[in-house]
Amino acid sequence: MRDGWDLYQAKHYAQGLTHSDVFPEMAKFFKQLSLKTYPRPSCYYFCSPRAVGNDLHNTMAAGAAFFKAKFIDAWKNEHTGMKARAAELTQDVQAAIDDFDFDRFIECPVHDLLAWHALDKAAHHGLFGIVPQRGDDDPMPAQPAGHESVYVNELLRAYTEDRTSPVSLSDVPGSKYEEHFDSHRQTFYCAEGLQRFSRDIYPHELEFEKLLDMVHAGIRPTVAQFRHKTGMDRVDAAIEKASTLQVQESRLSPQLRGGDLPGTCHHLANDGRLKWVK
Repeated sequence: MRDGWDLYQAKHYAQGLTHSDVFPEMAKFFKQLSLKTYPRPSCYYFCSPRAVGNDLHNTMAAGAAFFKAKFIDAWKNEHTGMKARAAELTQDVQAAIDDFDFDRFIECPVHDLLAWHALDKAAHHGLFGIVPQRGDDDPMPAQPAGHESVYVNELLRAYTEDRTSPVSLSDVPGSKYEEHFDSHRQTFYCAEGLQRFSRDIYPHELEFEKLLDMVHAGIRPTVAQFRHKTGMDRVDAAIEKASTLQVQESRLSPQLRGGDLPGTCHHLANDGRLKWVK
């Protein structure tokens, strides 16, 4: 529903809509309206990738009475897409037609339809099953945000173990850990973009969380190997293994980008499911 208007039809045709396209659909509509299958809508939209054709546009522009008369004539005399359907025009259906204001039939430009659906991507996907393209990920902020604290501390613990002396966040810039730290934060934000996309499209289905479970199951044996003696070893091994995982069973798989699976390792660390330093 948009501004109180009900969208009852959104038919798609390769060319502009014609009378023969819409009259059979209108007949179905009035038959169901006569049966009280659904309440009378505020508006009935004609939608098509190439919009309403010129002839149909001119008919609608000539006024509701003219459009109604042309439709009824086609139905009664079985032409313009209404062949062998005259018997369906019963008294109840005729009453439904007479009770409906034909000014409520409205052309819907494609750009309006797209704008409406862009307001709620999840509903658009639920209705049509069309997954939109993933947009640009948010840029990584210069300084870690509050929600990064757990995985950042895990990395700092790994650096502390490697240097055998405390490494704080303020020690990282200019140190040998700076590039490593920035690159891993970047992958965290790649996966953050995937998480946001997942919430927009699958708000009730926890697809990102399911992906985290897949990654965790795939990398946990590698992280737990005895040959990894240090936190840095475990970080690097987890990232390398995650990069090679096949996760086609995830609904997010078609949207994956290069940093996403490595970034999920840090999301797992942020959730307390992975620790680099034993």
